[in-house]
Amino acid sequence: MKEIINIKNLQASADGKNILKGIDLQINEGEVHLIMGPNGAGKSTLANVLMGHPNYQVDGGDVLFFEKDLLEMKVDERAKAGLFLSFQYPEEVPGITVENFLKTSIREKTGMLPMTTRFRKQAHGIMDKLDMKHDYLDRYLNQGFSGGEKKKNEILQMAMLKPRLAILDETDSGLDIDAIRSVYENLKELVSENNSMLIITHYNKILDYIKPDFVHVLVDGKIVKSGTIEIANEIDTKGFESYK
Repeated sequence: MKEIINIKNLQASADGKNILKGIDLQINEGEVHLIMGPNGAGKSTLANVLMGHPNYQVDGGDVLFFEKDLLEMKVDERAKAGLFLSFQYPEEVPGITVENFLKTSIREKTGMLPMTTRFRKQAHGIMDKLDMKHDYLDRYLNQGFSGGEKKKNEILQMAMLKPRLAILDETDSGLDIDAIRSVYENLKELVSENNSMLIITHYNKILDYIKPDFVHVLVDGKIVKSGTIEIANEIDTKGFESYK
């Protein structure tokens, strides 16, 4: 299997506070990795640092994305290279419709503007699986969307853009059980031998719908244990106290 990303001793801070204190993680093609940890452990910081959020300062370490220095890339270069982040709290963008946003994103990534007929056929098929109404394409991006609708819209973007590595930052937060089932059952279909996923969560219910290849426990800015799905089951019964 080809290596997608290799993170070595990644350290990062925000507002002068050290948050990531030496993250080591390797993800190969076709793999699903799950990161779990208590609030404030650094899970969302890891996602934002990998995507290049300007509020976070990288203090040390290396990240190779398909053997290229990810930390030297601008945010748009990371996206074009195949990195995707599903936000924990998606922003509302008035004035830009979902359809225009997706078409523009596809053009920026591929260099070609998709044909409307083909684009809508593909988008409608994905939206049907996510139980989204087709007229969401005509609405402004996330404006007036419920929490669940925003999260489904993130998965729609992911399915249309076909990233090589998708980072899902607590996509399940704010979703009811039916929405979680809809989202994660469709996520399974998006994993192939050529891409991978890094799922950040604290909610074990998603394990009913998607089975990760590896589970990592992140506590106080470090991955303190890695293994199989049995770790997630252990956390479900005992919590994170034993890892602190």
